[in-house]
Amino acid sequence: MSWSHPLLSRLVLVWPARVAEGLARVERAGLAPRVPNVWQITLGVLRMMHRVLFRSDSIGTCKTHPVRRTWRARLLALRALRLPFLLWERAVAPLDFSGLASSPERILRHLLGAHHDGLQFVYDLELLRLFPGALEECRDRARAIVDGTDPRAEWLRDLVVFEGYHEALLCATERAIAGTLEIDEAAACDPDVTFAAYLAWCAAQPRTPKETWAALRQGRYRIDEGLKEAFA
Repeated sequence: MSWSHPLLSRLVLVWPARVAEGLARVERAGLAPRVPNVWQITLGVLRMMHRVLFRSDSIGTCKTHPVRRTWRARLLALRALRLPFLLWERAVAPLDFSGLASSPERILRHLLGAHHDGLQFVYDLELLRLFPGALEECRDRARAIVDGTDPRAEWLRDLVVFEGYHEALLCATERAIAGTLEIDEAAACDPDVTFAAYLAWCAAQPRTPKETWAALRQGRYRIDEGLKEAFA
């Protein structure tokens, strides 16, 4: 753990030095016009934690597809029962909300084993762009689940609970590789959906704890909304 980072960053990010390395990859890849710093990512992770606590209905649920008809999927539809298996599969990283400290394998496990509603998996596909060959591996592993050649295909299908997930992931990954993945403007600007929007949200926040404290005292900053004038 690096002691050069603010205390809250060390507590919230756990591995702030690894997050800094992830931000360096973002900068080298030219993925964002403005790359946030570690403190701004800390504020972004606090926003994610707020989402888990107060908007949990937007995580691990599905608005468009039914639960698979298997007994396992029906049991795992209860998110409290699903969580231990997600942790066991390393399909969620509770100590790395942003994904910037995660390895490609951990991101792949997350995509293949944890349900993402709608286009929410775009965030992780954009993260995989930072690692050469990772998108292609995601495509191949998703295809093996879809065609049943992965010996764990039925388990992973049940773990994501809802019908059609891996088919949608495979299609989106193929389009991402081909450069033809299109999403509407609202989704593209939503930090819950795309990594690019998350980086933009973070980059618009106060750059230091001192600036954040001043904005908070002045009523210009909230954990869930961020710096008000940044998006006015």
